[in-house]
Amino acid sequence: MELETQESPPSREVSGAGAHSKIFPWAVFALIFGLMMSDYMSRQVLSSVFPVLKAEWDLSDSQLAALTSVVALMVGVLALPMSLLADRWGRVRSVVLMAVMWSFATVLCAAASNYTQLLGARFLIGFGEAAYASVGLAVMLGVFAPRLHASLSGAFLGAAFFGSVIGVALGGILADRLGWRAAFLIMAAFGMTLIVLFRIVVNENRLARYAADQPMVGATGSDGGRAPISSLFTNASLMCAYVGAGVQFFVSGVLLAWLPSYFNRYHDMDAAGAGLAASVFVLLIGAGTVLCGIAADRLGRRRPERRWSAAIAYAAIAMVCLMIGFQLENGPIQLVLLGIGAFFCSGFSGATTAVVASLSHPSIHASSFGVGTLANNVFGLALGPVVVGMLSDRLGLLGALQWVPLASVVSIVLLALGMKLYPAGLRKLASVQTRGAHAVPAVPDVHAPAASA
Repeated sequence: MELETQESPPSREVSGAGAHSKIFPWAVFALIFGLMMSDYMSRQVLSSVFPVLKAEWDLSDSQLAALTSVVALMVGVLALPMSLLADRWGRVRSVVLMAVMWSFATVLCAAASNYTQLLGARFLIGFGEAAYASVGLAVMLGVFAPRLHASLSGAFLGAAFFGSVIGVALGGILADRLGWRAAFLIMAAFGMTLIVLFRIVVNENRLARYAADQPMVGATGSDGGRAPISSLFTNASLMCAYVGAGVQFFVSGVLLAWLPSYFNRYHDMDAAGAGLAASVFVLLIGAGTVLCGIAADRLGRRRPERRWSAAIAYAAIAMVCLMIGFQLENGPIQLVLLGIGAFFCSGFSGATTAVVASLSHPSIHASSFGVGTLANNVFGLALGPVVVGMLSDRLGLLGALQWVPLASVVSIVLLALGMKLYPAGLRKLASVQTRGAHAVPAVPDVHAPAASA
């Protein structure tokens, strides 16, 4: 259904021109949010059936960890090249193709008859999901003003955890009642439904017409300037944001993958009970991601550098609570501390994503977020579960989990350095943006950290 009638080119005024312009961006947000949930439902349903697969196929913890990490590893390796391709080939077509691939691969997981086949299907899920976080984020942020970017980024990334909640909780129930294969099939059906809706509602021309800031140069094929990809790797503040966020994802990635097994082994729960218990903590991670992103936007409304401070504070709170929680005996105090740690462990992500957006040119935003996805997966989501799996085979799962919060120390140091270098990073971006006759004008907060973000 067409929501607009004018043929005007994309401009800053379009997004505020009437009720229709308010409907379409939120429709884009809802569909991108839903597909992110589908992404993680397909990815994390596996965690809920770990106990079943371990018993049925006699798998070690290292083998189980490989099933999780192969997805994150593929996402990390392919995120940047596929994001570069999406900036040129078209972001909408890329989103559709990726969602079809990960949904089909989820069906193949249900059909696997041995460990090798399941590992191959998980490889394909990672291939399909590789650039969705970066491309979907670029599509969504392109139709909203920068002052909302931390809130929307937090919500988008929170969708990953909400999808994980559904995947883990529903997966455990389905595994107990219908078998683990049914869990994968239902996750795939949800993704296929959203693909159809997205293709009907969203296209490249509509995204260009409703662009909230600058024209989406790379995505629409207009004649505007394109920043060099090298600008993503020569900005020291931006690199600190990438790596600092990636290392902090080590913690949340471990919780996503291993909480069901933790409750199964140390709290004497069956697969369904462990999945439901873990889903509560994953829900806390998702809620924290959204609410902490909103708080970071409020803190950074007049002083954008405060988003860095918020990210550092969230990581520090999570580190202390998780470190103490995993040392305590089972009981209410332990669960409360683990819950607080879970709430804040991914709270940094909305703030750091907004920082990345502010330090990179709009024409290569999908590529910029692709580098972030690479860092998040290589340093965190892929590395965390497999490291804990290897340590678990030697120290036991609880012994391995007790070491995990220390990753936040590295993250905090890198984020603090990035904050110190932030003014220089903004000046670096301004020099990139003024190259060439068709370059896009500098964003409002480039010249003065005190300006609105």
